Order: sequence, then C-alpha cells, then structure tokens
Amino acid sequence: MDLKLPIIIHDELTESVIKATGLLDLASGEIRNVEHEDYDRDARGLPAEDENYEFTSGTLSNGKKEVEFRVEVDIVSGTYSVTPSELLELKGRAAKLFTAAPDAPPPEIPLARRKAR
Repeated sequence: MDLKLPIIIHDELTESVIKATGLLDLASGEIRNVEHEDYDRDARGLPAEDENYEFTSGTLSNGKKEVEFRVEVDIVSGTYSVTPSELLELKGRAAKLFTAAPDAPPPEIPLARRKAR
C-alpha cells in the first residue's frame, strides 16, 4: 500500500507548542517532508532536543473530525515516525475517520413543510 496522508505535528514543550506539517506513510509509519512553522530547525535543532521538550503528537483530519496519535522522534537521525503498534491502531481509526461523512450542516426544511409544522 502506497498511501501517504498529510498530518499536523505538534512538538510539545513546557510552555509552548511547535507546529509542523508532514506526510505520514501508512505502510511504514515514517513521516516525511516535515516542515516546521516559525521555527528554524537548522539553527536550533529538533524541538525534541530542547531541554523543555515533553512529547510529540500528530493529527490526521477529515473536515472537522480529527484523530490524534503519538509520534516518535529520533534525535540521532532527525526523523519522525509512528511505532508499528500505534500505526496499526491508527489505520483502524483513520479508516473510520475517512469512511464517515465529513460534518455537514443539517438539511434545510422546505418552506412548505416549515409552515405545516
């Protein structure tokens, strides 16, 4: 299966959150093309290297519905990934997320039916 989904990544520090985007490979669990917002990774290193680093999570969304999951950060290689067990659970949750219709406004009641009420 060659399915890559866009995700949002949150590196949680004690008093701030560093947001990034990336592509999650559902076959391998690797997260590629990670781009941090308002954060210079070349100058500062990975957010996980900061002494105030706590954890990293990812979010997969479909409309207003979201699935949150744990993300592993390998400081040595500079990569983000999802563990095999987390990936297995995420696949099930993602399937439910994408087979459900995105949140839609309730259908409008025709004027004739409104008056009859």
